[in-house]
Amino acid sequence: MSKKKLAVALAAAAFVPIGLLAAPASAAAGCQVGYTVTSQWQGGFGASVSVTNLGDAVNGWTLGWSFPSGQTVTQLWNGSVTQSGAAVSVRNAGYNGALATGASTSFGFNGAWTGSNAVPTAFTLNGVACTGGVTTPPSTPPPSTPPPSTPPPAGTPVKVMALGDSITGSPGCWRALLWQRLQQAGRASSVDFVGTLPGQGCGFTYDGENEGHGGFLATNVADQNQLPGWLAATDPDVVMMHFGTNDVWNNRSPATILAAFTKLVGQMRASNPAMKILVAQILPMTPGNCAECTQRVIDLNAAIPAWAAATSTAASPVTVVDQWTGFNTATDTPDGVHPNDSGNRKIADRWYPALTAAIS
Repeated sequence: MSKKKLAVALAAAAFVPIGLLAAPASAAAGCQVGYTVTSQWQGGFGASVSVTNLGDAVNGWTLGWSFPSGQTVTQLWNGSVTQSGAAVSVRNAGYNGALATGASTSFGFNGAWTGSNAVPTAFTLNGVACTGGVTTPPSTPPPSTPPPSTPPPAGTPVKVMALGDSITGSPGCWRALLWQRLQQAGRASSVDFVGTLPGQGCGFTYDGENEGHGGFLATNVADQNQLPGWLAATDPDVVMMHFGTNDVWNNRSPATILAAFTKLVGQMRASNPAMKILVAQILPMTPGNCAECTQRVIDLNAAIPAWAAATSTAASPVTVVDQWTGFNTATDTPDGVHPNDSGNRKIADRWYPALTAAIS
């Protein structure tokens, strides 16, 4: 990957309805694909791809496309990739192959380009080309959008959304460890982790739904108003947010990132006026291609407490959770960014007291 300074992110998206492979002729088939260039620098880029199943349930999927400008995939997560010339084929991982009607999954990748980085516009899923819609309407109408949330009645589980990027969701095994710790304390039944993304393999069964979108920038999520749909689909009472790593990587200023945080908090409160919000001072970063990122994280984290104090309200408090102190990228990550087993344990340990206070 280029050692040159990362450019400001170039966001480009293509949303294409494509047909799902249907075993019986009567099965409903259709889906939507979102392809977003989340960051770009000289000779390289990062991208995120989402797939939403609009038809009948499928168990196993392969997404295909051809790059229009000779790009290549160099690293991919949440799936397995093969590429022959311009043609790319991504197959589901073991944990995200099942898609019920209305369910979504996503994967991210890093790529290389020369000359230009045009967005692909045609996709196939399980070998079926774009149909433009659902071939056979589902037998039942889609669910309506739920009304705004209210605090849950006593005795019902508190819905908790883990929100962020690949540190939260790819696979984000700190969430599994956090759930395990709640279970050991006899509190797992009082919490329901929610999100439009499924849990991933972390060695044991846990409540894993989340909104950890690999490669996403908080600034892009805010600018593109992506959060309200996730909130409407899951209706959380508490949000745990570790966001900003990719923004820092793409040289977004602390002021720009915190402005995005402010917009996201407003959208959370529009969904639930009593939302409890836990915001992390993010993990330190020492990636090989961004020497400046270490100081950028320090600058962002230094600004978060004052922002949180000014943003917090009695009805919807904003609590800062320090994920930076004591985290060592040399021993707690394999790449200077993403946590390994020891890093995941540290993250879970820092979230635990803040979350138990929020659900009490």
